[in-house]
Order: sequence, then C-alpha cells, then structure tokens
Amino acid sequence: MTQQMTAPAPAPHTADGRPLSIAHGPARTGGGESGVLARYTEWVRRTPQAPAVTDGTHSWTYEQIDLAADEVAAALRDRVRPGDLVGVCLDRSAALVVTAVALARLGAVYLPLGPRPGERRIAAVTEDLNVVALIGDPAVLPPRHRSAELRDLVLPGDGANAAERVVAAFAAPAGAARTAPPETFYAVLTSGSTGRPKAVAVGEAALGTVLDWYRATTGLAPGDRQSLLIGVAFDPHLMELWAGLTSGATLIPAPDDVRWDPVVLADWWRAAGVTVGVAATPMAEPLLERPWPADLKLRHLVVGGDRMRRRPGAEVTTTVHNAYGPAEATVVSTVHSMRAGDGAVDVESAPPIGLPLPGVTVLVTDADGRPVPHGAEGELRIGGVGLALGYLDPELTARRFTAVPEGLALPGVERLYRTGDRVRMLDDGQLEFLGRLDDQVKISGVRIEPAEVEAAFEQDPAVLSAVVTAPRTDDGRTRLVAYVRPADGAAPTAESLLPALRAWLPEQAVPSDVRFVDAFPLDANGKVDRAELTRQASAAADAGPDAGTAAAPDPDATPGERLLLDAVRDLLARPQTSLAENFTEAGGTSIVAARLLTVIEKESGVRLRAPELLRQPDLRAVARLIDERRARQQAGA
Repeated sequence: MTQQMTAPAPAPHTADGRPLSIAHGPARTGGGESGVLARYTEWVRRTPQAPAVTDGTHSWTYEQIDLAADEVAAALRDRVRPGDLVGVCLDRSAALVVTAVALARLGAVYLPLGPRPGERRIAAVTEDLNVVALIGDPAVLPPRHRSAELRDLVLPGDGANAAERVVAAFAAPAGAARTAPPETFYAVLTSGSTGRPKAVAVGEAALGTVLDWYRATTGLAPGDRQSLLIGVAFDPHLMELWAGLTSGATLIPAPDDVRWDPVVLADWWRAAGVTVGVAATPMAEPLLERPWPADLKLRHLVVGGDRMRRRPGAEVTTTVHNAYGPAEATVVSTVHSMRAGDGAVDVESAPPIGLPLPGVTVLVTDADGRPVPHGAEGELRIGGVGLALGYLDPELTARRFTAVPEGLALPGVERLYRTGDRVRMLDDGQLEFLGRLDDQVKISGVRIEPAEVEAAFEQDPAVLSAVVTAPRTDDGRTRLVAYVRPADGAAPTAESLLPALRAWLPEQAVPSDVRFVDAFPLDANGKVDRAELTRQASAAADAGPDAGTAAAPDPDATPGERLLLDAVRDLLARPQTSLAENFTEAGGTSIVAARLLTVIEKESGVRLRAPELLRQPDLRAVARLIDERRARQQAGA
C-alpha cells in the first residue's frame, strides 16, 4: 500500500500575513522503534527459507545469509570492536550483503568504498580516518594494506560481481586519524573542499526512519524483488540493501554493464523480475523519453541524485518518485511521487523535489537562517529524525549542523543541516530545486567539490596550480573543465595527467576537458575570476589556428565516423575531440556512454552495448563497428 505524502500543516506567517517557508512531514508510522538489524533478524526467524538474494542463477535464503554473516562476524570479532570503522571494497553481491549484516551484528561502522576505489583516494581515507580494516579483493587494496595482516573471509563467491578472493586487511591507522561518533551505523564519503573526502556518520534510527517511509510508500514485502543497483560507494545503496532485508523481500544485484545503458537497465528489470527499484536520475530519465518498456513488473521506481527535467508520460506503468536528500540527511528528505496521467501537468516540465518525509522538517531560509515567505528563494535547511549524526570532523559538523534560530518554534527539531541548495517553497508546500549557493556541483548524481579536483591535479609535480569550473551545456548538463598552469619547465598533457587523477577521484569527478593556461585572471578581490577564465578560454579557442576546423566534416569520413564524432563532441562539449582518442580518456563516463549509445541507435538504428564501446582502443574503432553493423542491416533488408 502506497503511503500518501500530504500537504504540511499551516506554517507560521510573516507580519503581513504571508506564510513562512516551513514544512513538517507527516507523523511517523511503521514501528520506527525497531532497529534495522532487529527487523532483518525477525525475517530470518519468520521466513528462513525465503530467498534473500538472487544473483542470476544463484540464490541464497535468509538463513544462509545469516549463517554466513555469523561466520564472518566470528572471524573478525577479535580485531573489530563496536564503533570501529571498517572499509568495504566490494561490489553489489551476496558477499556485500553478508558483510553488511556481519558488521551490523558486530556493532562496527560500515564504510562503503566501492569495488575499485582509486588507490590514492583510499590511501587518503585510511590516513584521515581510523579504519581498522579493509574488506575486499586484495588486488584492489592500497600497498599499505596488501602488505599488512590479511585474513581470508568465507563469503559467497558466486554472482555477476563476485570477487574470487575476499580478505580483511588490518593495517595500523595513522596517529591522528578520526573515529566515528557513538551510535554510528554507517559512514559514507562525500566530496570535500579541502581536496580530501569528508565522512558523514549516520545512526541506525535515521536509516530506520527512511526505511519505514520506503516500505510504506512502495509496499515492499515478501515476494517482491528489490534492485541492488546503486554503486556501493554511494549511500542510496544502503537504502536498497536494508529495505529488502527489513521487508522479507529478495535483493537482486545488478550486473555491472546495467549501470551504463538505460535500455540494458530496462531489459534487466524485465529479465530479473524487479518489482521495486532505485536508479540515478541520469539513468532513469532517458527511459521516460522513450516508449515505456512492455511487460515490466516494476511497480515503484525511486529516482534521485540529480535534477529531474521531465515527468513520466501516459504510457509509464510505474510510479516514479523524484527523491531529494543529501547524505547528511540520510539518503532521502523530500519526495514527489508521479503516476502516469496525474492531472494536466506537462510531462516536459521539471517536477518539484516535493514534500518532507515523515519526521522530517524543511525550511527555506535567508542568509541569517530565518525562514523566508512562500515563493521566495533561499537556502534549504533540514531537521528532524532523518539527520545524520554529523561528520567525523567535529569542526565541520559545528559549521554545517546548526541550532534552531532563537525564537523559532520547531517541535521535535534540535538541529538543522545547511544543505547549500537554493530552493523555493510553493504555496502547496512543495519544494522547487533551483541550484547551488556555492561552488559544489553534481555530475551524474555525485556531489563534487571543484576544490577537491583541483587538489588532485596539484599532486602532480608537473602542475603548478589548477582551477576547475562547471559550465552547463546547451541542454542543461553540467560538465567539468580543468584549467592547468604547468610548473616551470614542465609540459604536461591531458593524457599524462588524467590517469593519476583517476586514482584520486571517482569517475564522475574527472574533467571531460583539460586546458593549459599561462595565468589565471583575477577579480577585484584578488581571487580567480572563473567566469572570465571560461570566457577567455572560449575566445582563444575561437581565435586559434584550429578554430572552426575541429567541427568541420572530413570529406573522407564514413557515415559512422561523422555520426560518432558529432555525438561525442556534443555530449562532451569538446569540439576538438578526434577519432584517434579513446572514449574514456577523452572524458567519457558511464552516464555519457549511456547517452552516446542512445544517440547512435536513434540516428543509425545500430544498437551497441556498453562493453563494445569501452573495449575499443579509439573512437575510430567504435565508428567501424557502427558502419559494419549498419551495412549488415542494409544487406539483410
């Protein structure tokens, strides 16, 4: 049964009678007093033989998952204590599920790092945080952990993303490394303006609140098949994982190629019989622009991580939930649910980010933290039971988690998190997302601080300094462009800098374009003038010797080459891209790949798979595939 999000109670008013932008979510229901682990344990007791995880032809019951978790917990108990941080370097799999349950049983703090964390990034994390162990394939662990004490763990080894060997690696933490605050259930990394990621600590009660909402909204229950799709380094995967386990449902881990291609994603939903799913906005939105796939069992799809730009059309059979929430407020804070044919709303219009979840309070405030009237723009602040405990850095926690302003009555709210997001509250209490108030950006659903990317460039001795901007393309997509000042006597290239950058950063934070400059323009305050930097770079490109020729068609180019080059240049907003370049090295990411495959199919009728695109040495080889497939299609017509 779907839980309806109702309009909030009347808010306080201004002196001239206008309502203030304050909204409280509905009263909490669903037995939030039960802990997350306790709810899972209850399903183990009630339905031990029910499938807990199904990965292709392999399946594990609740009893099997629980026994495996007990074995892992026993193997770690002498080295891992309650409250200890444990980094998890596993992919979506039964092994990941077992590890999450085992760490919860130990009272340890689950710190998801993803299956292939950059070596330098993970080294920085283990220097800053008191991570007592890393769990993963020893091949992906940093040298300090590969040479430390390794303890083999008995974990499920079957499934599309399973590792052949998994160990717990114990290395001595750095002397000043930070620990998690008491009552932390999990911690997750977000981009940090200092150039190093920051860790957010979340309690079990906050996660339980989100799970109560999720179950009530989607009706998730035994017999359902819940996707396990979101990348393990990002906190929404915890909502997927524990929603399934606390509902008696079956988790369905997604193969890796599913995350690259919306059409493959829809095919997987159908083949795997997924009934409730979560997906990043850039993956889900292209499906709303196509004829909706037939025969899907998908009842509910929770979408988030980026601004949604359209609504589901009349043929969409799934309820789509546009969810908003920073990691500091535990995955989801507000939601707007959409069903095909809702009202007379234009499907091409951007939906709002909605109303607050049960137990959540939202405010739109001015620079002093005071609520503004309905319709006025301001910063979104969040309070209530869904708030994280804070960062592992107490000083940062004090800056971002603030007390309720004096004289403002917010029952049940003791702290407010400053999101840095610019929003507007409409007359019905719905929130519209308008952008950021600072330099932070989102690329493919991942929060990125340009300063962190700049710091990663500056680790290279060939780089004197770097500035990263985030311009928007004509169709509203955000991309990263790096401007690099080489060190004296150095002559770096994008090809020489980007491989090392990928060891520091997630793929979404690697710029699609790297430009080299002699100096940075400054504003009146002596700071880098980013807008002027972008203008100068564009002017130089227009006036340069190659200006205009990059986009000029090659008379000898094949149809596939022309199609591919035009599409890649447009998607990357990088007109100098050539056929000799590798797609990934030119700035291609998983989301760009998904869009590129869609363009190729639309313009040529050729359906390439993501692995075919990524395996090719350069774009010329990709174009050759397009030409060959089109020729075969025409010959068989």
